Amino acid sequence: MDASSPAASPARKTYRIAGMHCAGCVGSVERSLNAVDGVEASVSLPAEAATLTLTRDVPFEELAAAVEGAGYEIEPVAEVDRGEAERSRLAKAEARSREARRTMWTAWALTAPAMVWMLPEMIAGVRWPSPLVFDLGVTVLGAAVLAGPGGPTLRSAWRSARGRMPNMDVLIALGAGVSVLTGVWAVLHVLGFAPMIMNFAPVGAMIAAIHLTGRFVEAKARGRSSSAIQALLSLEAPTARVERGGAELEVPTRDVAVGDVMIIRPGEKIPTDGVVLEGRSAVDESLATGESIPVEKEPGSSVLGSTVNHSGALRVRATGVGEDTFLSNVIRLVEEAQASKVPIQEFADRVTAIFVPVILVVALAAFVGWFVVPGVFTEAARWASGFIPWVNPELGRLSLALYAAVAVLVIACPCALGLATPTALMVGTGVGATRGVLIRDGAAVQTLDRADTLVFDKTGTLTRGAPRVVETFVADGAAEGPGGEAGAGPESDASPVDAEAHVLGLAAAVEDASEHPLARAVVDEARRRGIPFSRAGGAEARVGMGIVGDVDGERVIVGSARLLREEGIPEEEVARVERRFGDDARTVAWVAAGGRLLGAIAIADPVKEDARETLLELSRRGFRTVMLTGDHEAVAAAVAEHLGIDDYRAGLLPADKVDAVRQLRAEGRTVAFVGDGINDAPALKAADVGIAVGTGTDIAIEAADITLVQGDLRSVLRATKLARATFRKIRENLFWAYVYNVVAIPVAFLGLLHPVIAEAAMALSSISVVTNANRLRRTRL
Repeated sequence: MDASSPAASPARKTYRIAGMHCAGCVGSVERSLNAVDGVEASVSLPAEAATLTLTRDVPFEELAAAVEGAGYEIEPVAEVDRGEAERSRLAKAEARSREARRTMWTAWALTAPAMVWMLPEMIAGVRWPSPLVFDLGVTVLGAAVLAGPGGPTLRSAWRSARGRMPNMDVLIALGAGVSVLTGVWAVLHVLGFAPMIMNFAPVGAMIAAIHLTGRFVEAKARGRSSSAIQALLSLEAPTARVERGGAELEVPTRDVAVGDVMIIRPGEKIPTDGVVLEGRSAVDESLATGESIPVEKEPGSSVLGSTVNHSGALRVRATGVGEDTFLSNVIRLVEEAQASKVPIQEFADRVTAIFVPVILVVALAAFVGWFVVPGVFTEAARWASGFIPWVNPELGRLSLALYAAVAVLVIACPCALGLATPTALMVGTGVGATRGVLIRDGAAVQTLDRADTLVFDKTGTLTRGAPRVVETFVADGAAEGPGGEAGAGPESDASPVDAEAHVLGLAAAVEDASEHPLARAVVDEARRRGIPFSRAGGAEARVGMGIVGDVDGERVIVGSARLLREEGIPEEEVARVERRFGDDARTVAWVAAGGRLLGAIAIADPVKEDARETLLELSRRGFRTVMLTGDHEAVAAAVAEHLGIDDYRAGLLPADKVDAVRQLRAEGRTVAFVGDGINDAPALKAADVGIAVGTGTDIAIEAADITLVQGDLRSVLRATKLARATFRKIRENLFWAYVYNVVAIPVAFLGLLHPVIAEAAMALSSISVVTNANRLRRTRL
């Protein structure tokens, strides 16, 4: 395909970005990529990744040129094995963390002597052993810190400034660089070539050392942010035992192919996704669901790769390998969520985009103000010197001007603003991934946090999605079969249980000829209870009413009351039983034989065990609950009443569900839709946020913003709690980041902040934002 030709549809690709360490970096990379024709970029600092939406086939070289032009590096994510790619990223991050530690200690090894050397001058005004040696010594140490450990910061500052996209490193480089240059000026003064100036070279060294310390601590904290994904990856089985050529071979898991039969013994990890062929066991699926109780598996059951087989040996046919495994999909979803943007972040992004240029202007204004009109500021400095030990209004005008300008440069912190949202989002999505809540879009977190209405599909979401027999009723005298003989056996005093078995066995014999879901429910119940039956002869389906057939020479009718009436069963018998047995929430299959009504079988799609408790808890949390279903009015009313649902709408087609969701949104409600079927996909997209039950169809899951791995409704509670906890951290982080800058910059402008303290506070603000986000990992869901 030609690079200029349009793609058939927008494609999404993820790339690793190396060299970013602040919000300004993120902005630089985004602006560079967005300047490329056909590219819409979203860059995440914690994930160190760029997610691109491409409307044309953009050559990688073109992307690389844009990113490298801004001073950063780009590399594609390996498409073969997402798990391997993620492990590679984590390994590189760990290597960078070790390098950051080494750089930090090197910086302090040079800075500490300068700090000790500066003490006699600070305490007694003595520049030991002589002014020239002192000024020259501390200046050389300060310059060594900048040129050595601080070199990457200087180079990053130069590249971003040259590309007219200044980042945080520009502020640090200017602050530390100007401080060290005052040392050069002080040496020239001692030699008689320049006027007097305060030597801030040790301050420049400390600024760089504290900055590098903050970078290291921040890198460690950001590493903890992805600990959930690291934990998932560590659970992967390195090898698999497969059957090939009639023998068992142990091969690397990455070499397992779809269709391979794997042997998993008790206590071993299941190498990859598959279906059980032989054996029964309990499997620990806590890595996917967060639930510690093992799940029973038998032939036909699906199993997930990396889960632990507990009790029995299993033969499993591999169905998903490499990129198609559950674990790879989890990593993909989490990566996409971490690289996405929360709407509230847009304002922070706009601020950080102009932050560094504004701070440069403010720092210049502080320098000019203190140098040109010092009288305006010195009164405040004299007042503050009484209780702030580092404020010295007796310094020269140039020294005071540089003191204030440097403090402004290093106190400003766009990093805290830039990290506030993505770090909390990264931790939240990671926590969700280990608790069975997969968030594929960061915006869904903010939307679900403010959602006030939860709309549920009924079948498969609130109910099990598979009809089953819930009750069998025996009519008076039905224990005696036609001709006065006991229907349950040769004895006339048949027990109620025997009579129920007789009714159910007759019905199953006839229904076994039908594939209707209600018929299968009857047959399955008879088999479950061990009731013997043989298929009826001459079975004839009556569309919309039921089925008739011959069992042991008797005509047996199973179906609706209308069918019984057509077959000559006395209407008063049906009416009498109907009054005692009827229930709008159930479908009733009437059973008659030999011209008599024998009983009835109630079939229902039962609600999930946790549905009522979950719906009541959601109501207590302030959500309005609504149920949408294609079922008829009577069933919908009964289910809604049983579950305590606020409102329901029945008899809906998929398009009607979409209209219902849009109507709720038109009323000013923020709607989250929970569904599981193919017919729910349009409504999932129409809602403000779509939540797919993971046991549902792939189409529903792809249409949703949040996927619940488990089918139980408690996961909805987990999702809402996680969204609220995550967004609360985002709000807290943004609040403190803004307050910090609003308070700190004016204080520095007035010359009341020592540049070293300013740099320490700046580093601490970024660390505190990341640390606060990491507290999300302790959230109980």
